[in-house]
Amino acid sequence: TTRSVLCVPIQTLTEEIIGVAQVINKTEGTFSQEDLELLALMTHQAALALKSMQTVERMQKKREQEIQFLDIVSDITSEIKLTNLLQKVMGEATRMLNADRGTLFLNDEKTSELYTEVGAGLDIKQIRLPNHVGIAGAVFTSGQSVNIPYAYADLRFNPSFDKQTGYFTRSILCVPVANKHGKTIGVTQMLNKRGGAFTREDESRLKAFTAQISIALENAKLFDDVQNMKNYTESMLESMSNGVFTVDPDGKIVTCNQAGSKILRTRRIEDIINRKATEFFKDDNAWLSDSIDSVHENKEQQMFLDTEFNCNGEMISMNLTISPLLSVDNKILGTLVMMEDISNEKRLKSTMSRYMDPKLADQVLADGEESLGGKNIRATVLFSDVRSFTTITEELGAKGTVKLLNEYFTIMDDCIQREEGIVDKFIGDAIMAGFGIPLPHDDDEDRGLRAGIAMLVELRKWNQERSYRGERPIDMGLGLNTDLVVSGNIGSPKRMDYTMIGDGVNLAARLESACKQYSARILISENTYKGLRGTYRIRDVD
Repeated sequence: TTRSVLCVPIQTLTEEIIGVAQVINKTEGTFSQEDLELLALMTHQAALALKSMQTVERMQKKREQEIQFLDIVSDITSEIKLTNLLQKVMGEATRMLNADRGTLFLNDEKTSELYTEVGAGLDIKQIRLPNHVGIAGAVFTSGQSVNIPYAYADLRFNPSFDKQTGYFTRSILCVPVANKHGKTIGVTQMLNKRGGAFTREDESRLKAFTAQISIALENAKLFDDVQNMKNYTESMLESMSNGVFTVDPDGKIVTCNQAGSKILRTRRIEDIINRKATEFFKDDNAWLSDSIDSVHENKEQQMFLDTEFNCNGEMISMNLTISPLLSVDNKILGTLVMMEDISNEKRLKSTMSRYMDPKLADQVLADGEESLGGKNIRATVLFSDVRSFTTITEELGAKGTVKLLNEYFTIMDDCIQREEGIVDKFIGDAIMAGFGIPLPHDDDEDRGLRAGIAMLVELRKWNQERSYRGERPIDMGLGLNTDLVVSGNIGSPKRMDYTMIGDGVNLAARLESACKQYSARILISENTYKGLRGTYRIRDVD
């Protein structure tokens, strides 16, 4: 319980009041005039010490801020990745100025836009705006800093962004970011300082901050561009089926993609890189290193078609293109060699990929040509046929029919290849496909049935599109049978066809035809039914 109070101001020698001293409840009696004078004398003596301590504290705080500023700049300028750099820049700048939000805008010279990938306090990932619009645009265009204590009182401020985000902008501090050549490359913008408007000291600190990081920003952006270009080039080379390697002006191989390593029959790319071309291409292949030297000297491209090449004792056929690498001022930077393997293996794979899954073609090639010879094999055969196709062709005419079949076969072929089946042939509007040839699987019955179901599902989707275009829907039936069939290359010396023959094939065709009598879309034989591993809704029809 407060009974009595004694309170006096704390004044400096210049009579500046810097605080008050207050005592409560004298132990015995009440406070007297003598007590008041004694307290005033004590506070007067303490004022000098208090004032001195405040000055020391301000100096220490200022020194800590300077040390912190140097640490921040040192940390930021050591960052080379652009995204990480932008995040550090805005986080530290916003914290340093005690602002609510901070955004670093960089200029995109291609689109004349200011953009940012990150912003401290912002939920939006990227902002883009013309580089002459708003406060940021005005600062970028003029190159002069802007400190606005009341944003809505400035005609340059655009409040539409506040309306979109529900944010209320009070104060703005925006300074230009210039590179070492004095060119403005962006702006740094701070919003809503906590506790009031931005001061001149804040403006000076932000200017010093952006001056230190501008070069780091430019270097980081340059590094990012170079890294992206490098990654793009490497990805492009690795995605190529042709072999590519480059040789520097000193005749040393500096790059090689995976395809090149495979064609040259080397175990690792490292076995090629950093070796002299004359050392790697010698004996039977010495002509290639001579050609590389010739292209380097004459700066003219050379091509060699269907050339025999010795790859670790194995002779292969290749198409070779040797091109000079020139700088913008026509100086030689090196030589690029592109190799295309046109050996029998590549020809065979190219042919087989037209009627079977590429992965399956790789397996066949691994087993050699024996897998294409005639043999008895247990396979699941699928037949499909379009209903009322004669009527459809009469309505569409020749061109319309061909277009319809091409679309239809493309959809159906994808369904079959997804299950690693092969399309044996297209017979008019019918499809004959096999699962388990030339290489069997443990679940060929399921693969065939899954493919048939997928064909009906995709047909239903396609019919919806056709109905939307005002075109007539299409229906079809499918028959599947699993049995021993004869498979292999069958034909004349002038024309060969990899196909299947036998009673098992005929039964699959009969089941497809029987779909009409049983009002079914898929009919499977008992052999296929017994081999199924999955669970399906199946019923006996006869």
